[in-house]
Amino acid sequence: MALFMSILQLLAGVGIFMAGMKFLSDGLQKSAGKGMRQMFNRLSDKRLAGYGIGVGVTALIQSSAATSVMAMGLVNAGIMELKQATSIVLGAKVGTTITGVIVALSAFDSGGFSLNMFFAAISIIGVSMMLFSKKESINRIGLILTGFGLIFVGLIFMSTAMGTEQIKGFFVNIFQTINNPILLMLISILFTGLIQSSSASTGIYITMMGVGTMTTYQAFFLVIGANIGTCITAVLAAIGASTNAKRVAFLHVITSVFGAVIFSILLLICGGPIADFMDKAIVLPGWRIAIFNIVFNLSYTIILLPFVGKLAGISKRLIKESDKEKRNVLKFIDQRLLSTPTIAVAQVQKEVFHMAALAKENLAIAMEAIINYDVGKSDLLESNESDINTLNKEIASYLIKISSLNISSSDEKLIGTLHHVINDIERIGDHAENFMELAGGILQEGAELSDEAISELKNMYSKVAEMFEKGLYIVEKQDKSELKKVAQLEDEVDTLKKVYNDHHIMRLHAQKCTVESGTYFYDIITELERIADHITNIAFSVDSPTGTIAAV
Repeated sequence: MALFMSILQLLAGVGIFMAGMKFLSDGLQKSAGKGMRQMFNRLSDKRLAGYGIGVGVTALIQSSAATSVMAMGLVNAGIMELKQATSIVLGAKVGTTITGVIVALSAFDSGGFSLNMFFAAISIIGVSMMLFSKKESINRIGLILTGFGLIFVGLIFMSTAMGTEQIKGFFVNIFQTINNPILLMLISILFTGLIQSSSASTGIYITMMGVGTMTTYQAFFLVIGANIGTCITAVLAAIGASTNAKRVAFLHVITSVFGAVIFSILLLICGGPIADFMDKAIVLPGWRIAIFNIVFNLSYTIILLPFVGKLAGISKRLIKESDKEKRNVLKFIDQRLLSTPTIAVAQVQKEVFHMAALAKENLAIAMEAIINYDVGKSDLLESNESDINTLNKEIASYLIKISSLNISSSDEKLIGTLHHVINDIERIGDHAENFMELAGGILQEGAELSDEAISELKNMYSKVAEMFEKGLYIVEKQDKSELKKVAQLEDEVDTLKKVYNDHHIMRLHAQKCTVESGTYFYDIITELERIADHITNIAFSVDSPTGTIAAV
């Protein structure tokens, strides 16, 4: 019975430890959301920049696998070059070592003071902050402190369970029996692949090391195995992904294997003396693993960093693009990015502006067709319109998925706004399609417009085009200072519609235009006025999700 209860306590400790890591990661992502977005927005071809981003993001989200999957999603969406992703993947392997350092702190115990217990007690502060405060910023800090504290609560449970004679004897016997370095690596690969977190498995190994269940030499190979096992997340994410995303997964695996092979050879030759040196130089056993983990990941990734271009080239030669791959209408979003909500929010914004750019292009094409009596670009307009409709459905679905995730209140508001914005953009696309039909009708019936009518259309369209520019700027920058100008332009468009309709009637009476051309003219200015309404909705969505005009 005692053995059974110790096993339950060990499993409870592992569960609490992993829950703490999850809470800590979620809290850090919420708090550092803008910072993470800015890091990815500064992506460049410089190897060190990508490497630094990989280190920084992974240190925030505490998962190299999640960072690799994020990079995979960005490559799949065409935002990131394969070479950039390689640098980020290498940096992610270093960023994940921070967990080992955090766990190693639990070993500090001096004069009756236990740092482990002190950190564990922080969880009550975090829980209290979440329970008694309604401020989101306080709740985010509370989530971070709760997660941080639970990591050490889990470590206390695991250490206590492993400290019992039954459990300790069980693991000591296992490591006495399994002393083959390659077998130890394989076991660690399978274990880490099962829990899909090298940070968690390394934390568990540090705890086991602290109670004396394994030697430093054995721990080396377990850490190396964990580094390979964490690749399973990226491999699973690559299933059904684009060719480039599969290449990222391949790079994640091959670089980890490279590091494992190099260090395994080194350790097989002189691992004994290295372990003996660390045993003498580092008193606390857990710190031996934490430091080795840092040295291991830092060393081989720095060795590989100058060769990221060649590594990307190798992956391209080995994993060739399929002829059956469809043209991807989506340019910025990918399902794999949902694992990191703050990045998913940033990318879906970009996708919305991609959709808006297509609607804007179609509007220009259609007006050109009317003014120049040339429908030669109708195929391009139809292709764009098809993409707009696809984007509307895909973005809406993506927004719904983001809404179900753990996101900040500001992002929740933004997601609600974007739902309405894409609807208005889609309607603008429909109006552009209507324009092209009107242009076709004018040509077919020979109902050419007068020079005066053309001049008026150009003037009215210029107002609408200016509104579109300002409306998108307002949403992108969340800058309310331009709302007054948009409202003013809409009033001008409404006024122009009335004035130009009167002019149209006067031209009819003066027989300067035909009834047929006059009908087309009225339909066009009506469409322009409706487009202006949709643009106003888009602009004012920063104040109200529905785009209701408030006093400005």
